[in-house]
Amino acid sequence: MKVARFHAPGDIRVEDAPEPVAGPGELKIRVRNCSTCGTDAKIFKFGHHHIRPPRVMGHEIAGEVVDTGERVQVIAAIPCGVCEECSRGRFTVCPNQESMGYHYDGGFAEYMIVPAKVLAVNGVNPIPSGVGFAEASVAEPLACVLNGQSLVAVGAGDDVVIMGAGPIGCLHVRLARARGAARVFLVDVNAERLAMAAELVSPDAVIDSDPVEQVLKLTGGRGADVVITAAASGAAQEQAVRMAARQGRISFFGGLPKDDPIIRLDSNLVHYRELTIVGANGSSPAHNAEALRLIADGLVPVADLITHRLPLSQVLDGIDLVSRGAAIKVTIEP
Repeated sequence: MKVARFHAPGDIRVEDAPEPVAGPGELKIRVRNCSTCGTDAKIFKFGHHHIRPPRVMGHEIAGEVVDTGERVQVIAAIPCGVCEECSRGRFTVCPNQESMGYHYDGGFAEYMIVPAKVLAVNGVNPIPSGVGFAEASVAEPLACVLNGQSLVAVGAGDDVVIMGAGPIGCLHVRLARARGAARVFLVDVNAERLAMAAELVSPDAVIDSDPVEQVLKLTGGRGADVVITAAASGAAQEQAVRMAARQGRISFFGGLPKDDPIIRLDSNLVHYRELTIVGANGSSPAHNAEALRLIADGLVPVADLITHRLPLSQVLDGIDLVSRGAAIKVTIEP
């Protein structure tokens, strides 16, 4: 079969590999869609400390169980299920977490093996009727978005600012709408990508410069109830604190580069405005199942966010599109 393997930074190869065989407790999947994300682009450029090459990449996975034909979606982040955090239900911060496409071969392949550890934490979800494989593959990033918005309690009547107009930002806009937000504003420094995203998800306003000033103007000087930084930008995190309303909630959703993780934080704004700042790290198996339900029920449409469908042979083209911000969602169809 064909696979796309990471060998080193700048070196991903589409090559032949033996078709895998499932061991005890494992599941063999015929991959139908594995979508790409910004993390794949970062891995291609810099590698990742959890990846020991060669490794088949791809973690937004949907396909068919070979033995039964059942249509399934597979989680990306695998909690151990037995540690202290997992026992408390805090699966997203499991210190023993592993990931598909990092610790185990992922979905940029015609066939793949789902480890027993995934099945042990209910990490294989049936795809609801009416949901295509490509849409189901987007359940994984939507699950991460669901985790992030749950942590900052996006709800009815909120003014919400999403900083970053990539696929995650678009999903944040749609989920905020589904959760009852009053207004959603979308921010990005890339005016072309912002326009492309806005055409799809129709935010109440788009902002491509002076975001703090513009958000304050749009909210009559009050600021936003919720600000979500869906971009790997320290400047966006600093701006988020300045544009938040009193008792506003801020999600540092996008992680910062490992070599530049420090920001300047006006602690007095946090203190006097009673701001809440939270992180968001991936998703749990339950978030994945809920994301599939949101897609199936039409509450968070995702099909139109898939702007490019490419064969496995063009996976590098897909990663390039993501790197340049020239697409919303790129899915690979092995």
